[in-house]
Amino acid sequence: MPNLGQQDLPNLGQQITPLAPRGSRFVPLNPELPEDSAWLAGQAVSTVVSPDQKTLLVLTSGYNRVYDTDSPAPNPAESNEYVFIYDISTATPVKKQVVQIANTYNGIVFDPSGWAFYVSGCMDDRIQIITRSASGTWGQQDGNFLDLGHEGRGLGLNIDPNGAKQVNQMVGVAPCAAGVAISGDGQTLVVANYYNDSITVFSGGYGNWSSGTELDLRPGKNDSAQRGVAGGEYPFWVAVKGRGANTTAYVSSLRDREIVVVDLSGAPQIMARIPVKGQPNKMTLNAAQTRLYVVEDQSDTIDVIDTASNSLIATIPLVPVSLLPPSLAEAIDAAEANPDQQTLYTGANPNSVALSPDETQLYVSNGNLNFISVVNLDEASGGGEVVGFIPTGWYPNSVSFGAVGRSPDGQSPMVYVVNGKSPTGPNPGWCYGSGSPTYDGCWAANEYNPQLTKAGLQSFPLPDLEQLTTLTAQVAINNRFSSEVSAEAAAVMAAVREGVKHVIYIIKENRTYDQILGDLEVGNGDPFLAQFGEAITPNQHQLARTFVTLDNFYASSETSYDGWPWTTSARAPDVIERQYPVVYAGRGLSLESEGLNRNVNVALPTVAPGQPAHLLTRQQANPLTPDDPDLLAGQTSVAAPDGPDNEVNTGYLWDAALRAGLTVRNYGFFVDVTRYNFPQDSAYSLPLLKNPAATRTTVAYPSSVSLAPHTDPYFRGFDNAFPDYYRYKEWEREFDTKYARGGLPALSLVRFMHNHTGNFDTAIDGVNTPELQVADNDYAVGLLVEKIANSRYANDTLIFIIEDDAQDGADHVDSHRTVAFVAGAYVKQGAVVSSQYNTVDFLRTIEEVLGLPPLNLNDALAIPMADIFNPTPTPWSFRARPSTYLYGTDLPLPPRQMRQPVPRSTRDADYWARATRGMDFSVEDRFDFATYNRILWRGLMGDRPYPDAPTGLDLRANRDELLGRYRQSLRGR
Repeated sequence: MPNLGQQDLPNLGQQITPLAPRGSRFVPLNPELPEDSAWLAGQAVSTVVSPDQKTLLVLTSGYNRVYDTDSPAPNPAESNEYVFIYDISTATPVKKQVVQIANTYNGIVFDPSGWAFYVSGCMDDRIQIITRSASGTWGQQDGNFLDLGHEGRGLGLNIDPNGAKQVNQMVGVAPCAAGVAISGDGQTLVVANYYNDSITVFSGGYGNWSSGTELDLRPGKNDSAQRGVAGGEYPFWVAVKGRGANTTAYVSSLRDREIVVVDLSGAPQIMARIPVKGQPNKMTLNAAQTRLYVVEDQSDTIDVIDTASNSLIATIPLVPVSLLPPSLAEAIDAAEANPDQQTLYTGANPNSVALSPDETQLYVSNGNLNFISVVNLDEASGGGEVVGFIPTGWYPNSVSFGAVGRSPDGQSPMVYVVNGKSPTGPNPGWCYGSGSPTYDGCWAANEYNPQLTKAGLQSFPLPDLEQLTTLTAQVAINNRFSSEVSAEAAAVMAAVREGVKHVIYIIKENRTYDQILGDLEVGNGDPFLAQFGEAITPNQHQLARTFVTLDNFYASSETSYDGWPWTTSARAPDVIERQYPVVYAGRGLSLESEGLNRNVNVALPTVAPGQPAHLLTRQQANPLTPDDPDLLAGQTSVAAPDGPDNEVNTGYLWDAALRAGLTVRNYGFFVDVTRYNFPQDSAYSLPLLKNPAATRTTVAYPSSVSLAPHTDPYFRGFDNAFPDYYRYKEWEREFDTKYARGGLPALSLVRFMHNHTGNFDTAIDGVNTPELQVADNDYAVGLLVEKIANSRYANDTLIFIIEDDAQDGADHVDSHRTVAFVAGAYVKQGAVVSSQYNTVDFLRTIEEVLGLPPLNLNDALAIPMADIFNPTPTPWSFRARPSTYLYGTDLPLPPRQMRQPVPRSTRDADYWARATRGMDFSVEDRFDFATYNRILWRGLMGDRPYPDAPTGLDLRANRDELLGRYRQSLRGR
């Protein structure tokens, strides 16, 4: 076998082979920083080739924060985004220069003159102009930018942690400039104002640009008769047709799934709206500008638009049935043959499109399945068909072509593909116990998940048809297209499905395997990384011992932003994959994966004429929401996955259960948290009631349309000031009053979130340090398991418990490895299962238990976790016990054992409040989590040295010796 550069992605069950194409090269993106020459950039998102075809630009838009030993803050001189400039005049790209830009978001375009290029600045609300000197060096002159003029205000809501507490006011989110395009004559530049639902048009050309003219793309802002009608929101990409007085802009609206056509011949004016099925992403025009090719996420298609009539003339599927494994192909064929059955299986996350130099093919990057779709075009019909796949690196974001004749054989064009991620491996230096022995040394570890995922540039000659057949087969191997469930596993899952009638799905926050179970006497854990070991998490240790220890389980996500979609829908749409590293770097945008778009609860309708009185409006749920029906009109969430047959926003686990006629009850999933952050004496706050049901006080406003009727309004959502113990008590209240004698829903969703930690100055009942909050979370989980164990549901219920991500800790195997538990009569007891599983496999297993079809391509290709189950039930019991740490709080706990000492937290609440002052804990991770992790390390561990972690080693053997050394180290503290 040739060297394919194979790398495993254990958190997704995939592999990547970027060196598979003949003549392929793959190089990381190294900006050659003066203070860290080995540091590599991540999240490459866009490529563009110069007019003379000799220069390739590669743009990053992501995390790219660099820490050193001198400061708790990122190094401002190096923590930027980058434009990598390559000479592509020969077959091998040669890096010539790297230009640093403070903030970017995907948009980049060359000026037709070749003497400048333009980069969108996201939250800086400007277009940066980078110019070339006579010597050929690129750079930015002071003041050489185009101001977009939004004065720091985007369209949306946010709670200012300081201002809100003082004056109880809402402030807008920051603006963000995204796609940018220029006319062929270089006289018109158009910018998509992603967070202002508008475009800005500049005229005059390079060196003579006018001040911009802005056009709001929303229908209600152009025609008062259409107030409250959705349209033009989240404009992401722009293509410009024509020149001079005959210029037209095509703008992709991600949220409203339309291409907005704007006449630029005079004052910008909307002339048409072209609806599309998926979320329109990047676009490209052919040379004659008669065809616009639009790549669409969610629907996994290319739409072809005739620019003369501004009409859709063809739709091309990017993952055709003929190239899928037989099991999937048969299911899709059956669905298409039966109009009453919905079509399944999208989820490839297509995100960019490029035309080959001879315009006979399209190359489309599919981020989630790590390949390029090759489409042969049919000039007569305007459509085309996929003829093969080409493997790439992890999460390809952009593809471009070089000139014909640049390949080694002098016959083919070169293809350039950039990826956003790379495999991470272990992260023992992530300030949780190894690597540099002091706190200061940990600052420079730079092992946070978004830091560890690195970008790369892949280049190869355009493959011929024979090679394409081989490459397509390799893509099938990489993505497990040929995987089948064994007959034995299928029989086990069938028996479990027959016996189990109820699933309780608990999602927690952010922990790694070593961090929690590193000190367990079995399994592949490193005790020296066990930050919240058995003394703090006795119930999770008991779950692992009683049932199955899963010591090779991986979170499919990188952070909470993409973690919640992965854990609830087995995918993160491309909009989330693009946004999460930018958000976590503090470069703008907002957390939008749980029903809030720009912090607006779009699950609730806006106030509009004729609004039914019985429907709760946004203003009723949050009185500070402006009375503007055009603010994110409608009830579509830009970040939610689609369901079967492209049913918008219904791609979640509970949607599948509801479609199957199963009952669902929701405790804390997808709840609007905007009002939790106000002080308790504010008229806008939701009080911290321990038993809100007693006074019928609503404390949970749903942020999911489909979950709203099934949501417990008394179960508080994400709020670090509120103990999980009282969340459990609300769940128990409803269980006792509604379900103890029967009728437990088939699917219960329970959010126990306090192991996230935070809000140390406002936390009630003294649960106000990291140790106490993690212990509180552990006890709530244990109490729920105990309740089911002692109920009529013990034999026909399974409890699935998972972390949404593993970003907040170190692990000696992989930064994605995390804890997961399953409890119930059909689960093996006292077993260690080291099969490689991940979040998507976990969801697939729940689907199999409930008899649900897959949600998308990811879980359709996943493996049900059959080897954790027995085909017949076994009696089981469970007794929850609180960590002794909790006896230092005001929680109502059972009597502790006589003379049982109560350990104290390493630091008190005042310390943690001071150390985290200014951090916004109102939702998961609305701050630089890398800084917070370093604060946690210092507060919990100080400057104490830890032994170096045996990175990547199998620690299942000789556990007694390893744990003995660990306990000895504890006695020395």
